[in-house]
Order: sequence, then structure tokens, then C-alpha cells
Amino acid sequence: MRSIGQMIRENMVLFLAWTAALVSMIAVPPTAAYAGYINMPVLAVLFCLMIVIGGLRESGVFAAVLARLLLRLDTMRQLAAVLIFACFFVSMWVTNDVSLLTFVPFSLMALPRISREKQMALVIVLQTLAANLGSMCTPVGNPQNLYLYFYYGMDLVTFLELLLPYTLVSFVLLALSVFLLPGTPIPVSVRLAARRTRNMPVLAPPRQLWLLGGMFFLSLLTVAHVLDYRLTLAMVAVVTFLTRPQYFRYVDYRLLGTFVAFFVLIGNMSQLTAFREILTGYLAGHEFLIALTASQIISNVPAAVLLSGFTGNAGELLLGTDIGGLGTLVASMASLISYGMFVRACPRWQGWYLKLFTLLNLAYLLVLVLFVWFCHQMGL
Repeated sequence: MRSIGQMIRENMVLFLAWTAALVSMIAVPPTAAYAGYINMPVLAVLFCLMIVIGGLRESGVFAAVLARLLLRLDTMRQLAAVLIFACFFVSMWVTNDVSLLTFVPFSLMALPRISREKQMALVIVLQTLAANLGSMCTPVGNPQNLYLYFYYGMDLVTFLELLLPYTLVSFVLLALSVFLLPGTPIPVSVRLAARRTRNMPVLAPPRQLWLLGGMFFLSLLTVAHVLDYRLTLAMVAVVTFLTRPQYFRYVDYRLLGTFVAFFVLIGNMSQLTAFREILTGYLAGHEFLIALTASQIISNVPAAVLLSGFTGNAGELLLGTDIGGLGTLVASMASLISYGMFVRACPRWQGWYLKLFTLLNLAYLLVLVLFVWFCHQMGL
């Protein structure tokens, strides 16, 4: 059996969040008002998306699509571009962590046959950047976007107008970065492996794929404020229970529990007048920089939830936490996913990966921060 210490280490963010929440209960004892702290639409949509995305990954749809693309490629650079931009565009719809869980293993399978470990590290670092940057474009791209979207009651058009320019700049940066990779030809063996994957049947029957697509569409309608979250939650839960109850294992209950803990913490802290006035005054006019800095230390999802209770400037907080996903390895929890997979596959190159990751993340971060400054100066 795992020790308590090991369980805490494996769930450190959840443990710290609930420790802080329990401490805050000393200052603000539990009452019926606690129920108002919990942002149920966010939890409901996250729950539904986790089920749908997990089901799609299990179905083999993503691997089949990528295999078909590989059969049309000729060089290492083209392969890398597909793997990188697959993360970029897919993360807009299935979250950054799921995008990396889907495409990084494929990179680790295909790249060793045509590239050295240093080149593999570069591709996976760029995949991580692509997932973190592409995901900022939509409300469902990452958890902090979904939370802030519902918390501030943003409309979809305003959200997209705010993030689209930064997404386009990110796309250009990634396109330029692809040229850091060599244009060596793809071996025949890789093409044969892709052909075998293409010819393999999708694991889920058509009926299940239609159900997954329908549940995803319901989740998007909820994000667009067209459908009530309670109806979507009920339909997704019932359909999953009746057709594929094993999909419930794809729900990240630790993340949901972390959100609940932060909801309680923020709700309690906002009841303390002195603390609320100090933090609100300190944040005013500095939301972007404080959110970006906090993300480097505690990750962008907790930073978004923590700071949202003390500012009404949704746009700056959104930009700060999305761009703040670049930088340190912990700035976005999705970055830890690709790091862990690479280190398990190439343990001797851990130091190289960290250096490359840090260098490229800081470079991208600098460019995007300067672009934010430019947009502010232009009144955009």
C-alpha cells in the first residue's frame, strides 16, 4: 500500500488547496453561504468534457487521423510540423493536457527512427508550447479559461476577440520554430507503421462515436450559454452510465476537488474585509503582471481561481494566466505531462530537455508580453 506521504506528494496541489481551505474555515466558520462559493457550471462542463475527451482518445480516432496525415509527409520537418500543429489546433477543443497525452506518445513512437534525442526533445518542447498556446484561444481549451469565462459571464465573441490576436502571434512563432528542425527524409519503416495504424479499425462502434460527438456538442452549447449546465450534466452522466460507465475513470477528480477547495478558500478570504481591500487595491492596474507572475509559482489554473475573487478585470486576468502558462515547468500543469513522458523515454536527456524547455518558453513569453504591451499602447 502507498504511504500517506507518497499520496500527498502525488496530489500536492490538491493537498495544499484543501489545507488552505480548511485553515480559512477557522476565520470564516462554515455556514449555508458556502454553497454559493461553488461555481457549478464550471465543474459540470469540466466533468462532461473529461468524459467525452477520454472516450475519443480511447476510440483511436486521433491516432487514425494522424496516421493518414503521416502517409502524405516526406521529411522530418514536415512530420514535426504535423505533430506540433496537431497539438496547437486540437488543444483548442479537447484541452491542452489531453492534446499532449494524445500526440506526445505518437512522437515518442515515430521520432526515434528518424531523429536523435536532442531533436526529439525539441519537437516535444514545441508540442508543449503549441498545446499551451493553442488552448488559450477557446473557453474549453484549458481549465482556467473555462473557469474565468463562466465566473465573469463573458460572451463567446468578446472572448474570441480578446484571445485571437495572441493565438495568431503564437501560430507564427511556432511556424518559425519548425525551421529549427532538419529536413531529413522519413524512412519507409515509419510509413509502413502509419499504414498499419491507418488500416486498424476504430475501437469504438459508430453509435458510440455519435454519442460522444453529441455530448461534446451539448457541452459546447453550455459554454455558449445556450443550454443550462444542469441539463447537459444530467444527459452526459446518464448516457455514459448506460453505454460506457468505464468512461467515468477519465474524469480528473483531483482537479475538480482542487477547484472546490479554491472556491471555498476564495469565498472565505473575500469575506475578510481587510484582506479583500489590500489584495483588490494591489491588483488594480496590475492584473496581467500579477497573474503572470503567480502562474510561474503556483500554476495558471490556481492563479486564475485565486485572483478572480479580487478583481473585475477579466481580460487582463485571462491574458495573464494564459500567457503565464509559459515560463517555468509548473506554470502549466500540462507541461509536466510531456516532460514526464519524455524523461521516461529518454532519462539521460532530462537536463537537456529542461534547458531547452526553459530557453524556448522564456523566448516565447518575452515576445507575447511585448505584444501585450504593444496592444495596450495602441489601445487594442
